[in-house]
Amino acid sequence: QVQLVESGGGSVQAGGSLRLSCAASGYISSIIKMGWFRQAPGKEREWVTTISRRGGSTYYAVVVKGRFTISQDNAKNTLYLQMNSLKSEDTAMYYCVADVDGRSWDYWGQGTQVTVSS
Repeated sequence: QVQLVESGGGSVQAGGSLRLSCAASGYISSIIKMGWFRQAPGKEREWVTTISRRGGSTYYAVVVKGRFTISQDNAKNTLYLQMNSLKSEDTAMYYCVADVDGRSWDYWGQGTQVTVSS
């Protein structure tokens, strides 16, 4: 089992920045990759970014590439999402996720709300 707890959400004006954190605990060594999803009210859940736990390879959705940066501190078992140049359309609940079997996102955090006002 893996537990994920997000923090760092809040309200910010357009053009501002926020950094989200995700603390992982439990069977950490089983994690293959981690990432972030988001879901805005009335919209489907959307993949944002992924990072491989061992090699650190990163992948981004087109809509956030160049503005968001995913990183990890494996010593602290913490995942980060640095969000810059925020736009109103980035407003959503952001979820930290972990993959332990290479096939699906097996574990989800409870989410942290990000609100960007224009």
